[in-house]
Amino acid sequence: MKKIAIIGFGVVGSGVYEIVRQNKDILTKKAGEEIDVKRILDIRDFSAHEEANLFTKDFNELLNDDEISIVVETMGGIKFAYDYTKALLESGKSVVTSNKELVAAHGDEFFRIAKEKNVRYLYEASVGGGIPVIRPLANDVSANDIVKVSGILNGTTNYILTKMFKENSSFEDALKTAQKLGYAEKDPTADVDGIDAQRKISILMSLVTGKKIDCALVNAKGIRTITAEDVSYAEKLGCTIKLIGYGYTKDGKVSASVEPMLIPKNCPLSSVEDVFNAVMVKGNMVDDLMFYGRGAGKSPTASAVVGDVIDIVRSPEYNPYFSWEKSGEDFFIPYEEVTARFFIRVKETEKAKEVFGAEDFVSGKDDFAFITNEITVRQLREKIAEISPVNIIRLYN
Repeated sequence: MKKIAIIGFGVVGSGVYEIVRQNKDILTKKAGEEIDVKRILDIRDFSAHEEANLFTKDFNELLNDDEISIVVETMGGIKFAYDYTKALLESGKSVVTSNKELVAAHGDEFFRIAKEKNVRYLYEASVGGGIPVIRPLANDVSANDIVKVSGILNGTTNYILTKMFKENSSFEDALKTAQKLGYAEKDPTADVDGIDAQRKISILMSLVTGKKIDCALVNAKGIRTITAEDVSYAEKLGCTIKLIGYGYTKDGKVSASVEPMLIPKNCPLSSVEDVFNAVMVKGNMVDDLMFYGRGAGKSPTASAVVGDVIDIVRSPEYNPYFSWEKSGEDFFIPYEEVTARFFIRVKETEKAKEVFGAEDFVSGKDDFAFITNEITVRQLREKIAEISPVNIIRLYN
């Protein structure tokens, strides 16, 4: 029997406990050995819980228990999660996490320790909730050179944008609805400003390249500037707007960013709506693949966590395919060097014609819009200083 512990008995942690209890026979069959929860660490009072004897507020009870070989960390945040995870790995215990912030910031360090101790650090639930994407990237498409990863990595922003397109809601009204339904936090900054997706695309590109992509290098722009007028223009152009995490490799280097993009209606990502997520992967042999499903939620995320636990029970020794190493800044392509086409709204057309050579304009309520030829972000910034645009949105390619 494999004994596990859970750190953090919130939405995901309690979901892990429920799956282990409800699907006991299924887990035993899949793992080849019975899995049982021995301890749960949480600072809150769970004395009324039906298995109150499992709960503790003392981390050392987990750390020093030789029967516990796998620990599930679902507490979130950095400080305590970092200290606990490092101590557990150094003690020879494997760790499974759903904590994207921690994985993005310290994954390379944890993988190094896991290798030294011949244990595992797995993180399937850190990206895409219940959508299997980490394991397929590590295993199923490993024969490919992955040249691009892109996708809708945040359900909250996707719900807001869906409301704006389907119901003509303003950003502010759609956000309020998302908060009422529990899709958005009281402070929605991490979601609507692209920080959550920034962490996720850095994890995905780190896995793809085997080198850590520092979140601080990943340009992140959220959806606060998207207006009903942008929605109207997008529809006229046969597009929708999504917040996209976008990464690619070129000449041995990597680029990654998060920003709203105009998505043509013939692209599969354009039809992903509400709180659903989708990740598109392009391999040099397999071409395009898409992983789609619920990107958050108690049961889907907990399911991904337990899937990692089963993986470790089957193969407890260190597996290099899920890890990456530290990298230098010269490995990363600065955002200013990214080449793309851009949708630009302006108040008058003559200056846009002069600066960009623009000819085809779409008329809006109070302004005009055009799409640039391919241009670097650096060149774009130099040119827009002359035309004072109303808004700019990158085109997906």
